[in-house]
Amino acid sequence: MNPSTSPSSSSSPLSRRAFLARGTALAAGTALAGVSVPAVHAGEDNTIRLALIGCGGRGTGAAGDAFESKHGPVRLVAMADLFPQRLEQSYRTLQEKYPNQVAVPPEQRFLGFDAYRKAIDCLRPGDVAMLTNFAGFRPGQLEYAVAKGVNVFMEKSFGPDAPSLRRIIAAGQAAKQKNLKIAAGLQCRHSVNRQALIQRIRDGQLGDIQLIRAYRMQPVGGLGRRPPNENELLWQIRHFVHFFWVSGGLFAEMNIHQIDEICWIKGAYPVTAHAVGGRAANNTDCGQGLDSFTIEWTFADGTKALDVVRWLPKCHTEFATYIHGTKCAAQFSGWSHEGAVHTYKDQQCRPDNIAWRAPRETVSPWQAEWDNLLDAIRQDKPHNEAERAALSNVADLMGRAATHMGRVITWDEMLASNFQFCPNIDDLTETSPAPVTADAQGRYPVPVPGVWNEI
Repeated sequence: MNPSTSPSSSSSPLSRRAFLARGTALAAGTALAGVSVPAVHAGEDNTIRLALIGCGGRGTGAAGDAFESKHGPVRLVAMADLFPQRLEQSYRTLQEKYPNQVAVPPEQRFLGFDAYRKAIDCLRPGDVAMLTNFAGFRPGQLEYAVAKGVNVFMEKSFGPDAPSLRRIIAAGQAAKQKNLKIAAGLQCRHSVNRQALIQRIRDGQLGDIQLIRAYRMQPVGGLGRRPPNENELLWQIRHFVHFFWVSGGLFAEMNIHQIDEICWIKGAYPVTAHAVGGRAANNTDCGQGLDSFTIEWTFADGTKALDVVRWLPKCHTEFATYIHGTKCAAQFSGWSHEGAVHTYKDQQCRPDNIAWRAPRETVSPWQAEWDNLLDAIRQDKPHNEAERAALSNVADLMGRAATHMGRVITWDEMLASNFQFCPNIDDLTETSPAPVTADAQGRYPVPVPGVWNEI
């Protein structure tokens, strides 16, 4: 797991909601309990059953992608969430659009912090647990799914801190020993257009890659003050992107896609990150996140990658990833992860300077990742994205830590860090105190460079 390890070239909350508009050693030991090889075809009727754990827009959209896969049939048989309204809304939406693929009786709709266990227990070996809620809870849920012998689809991001990512890696290694399949929700890896450009890069058509530039600049609202009658713990979980312990924060949740693209393009992980970031002078956001980031990663060969982020309204917007090689430049990704892929005649990234353009994708990357997972289950092909996804998440957290702390962060120290935002996250219940508390103005702790620590 050193920074020069090459990511595999095989293979947003906003994107998932767009679907609705269309209609450490302990972890490995736990996951290895009861080792067995799952059935390639789950159940005698050849139907792969799903348990949806996390019923927001992201999870509901992922279920729709599973239902529409050409490698069905699949059927949803269990659902789990912390919030009853969200579970029931998801159930109604899916049942209305896919009545023949949703079979979740009331007794298999589970609520609470242990609901994921009950939902997974409804599955058989070879079925799929969909882990689509909050990154902070992802490691424990993945460990339980692997221990129960079921395949996994897990959404990004994968953990808010390094110890949680090491648990993901350990569970992924245990899954390999049990011949389980794990898909990680970095869907751009499954984009055929991006795969075509990656092949051109590997063939030397761009020359040596010197610089990668990623941009995610779009307005995103902040967090208001918690209403006095709201449970503090559940309030923080409900507004997960505003709290580091739940999700890693908005930057870590959203920009992991851009950072995974950077690592994929380079075929390597960075050795250092340094950055600047902050909040606008008139910011009244009660959440923990910053509203602007500029992060520079350096790779072992000395080349650089940049990620420029701004969540403010009434400012320049951009959502794209660009590559600069010694021969020419290319665009790798477009708005909202669109497969807008093309090369330029030289270094000028202009619409009138395009040399080659990939055709419009006929299958979305979100659909493709489900097609690939279900095909791997049915054909018993190797398919385990856990380690690669976790390592891209390490690079993600490097950039976040460099911004928050105001110093250069190395790959080795990030991967080895024992810092945790919520060490007892696996033991939380509805009556647990919240891991962070607000000040008298209702505002939660915000990183101060030079003072803050998350390493």
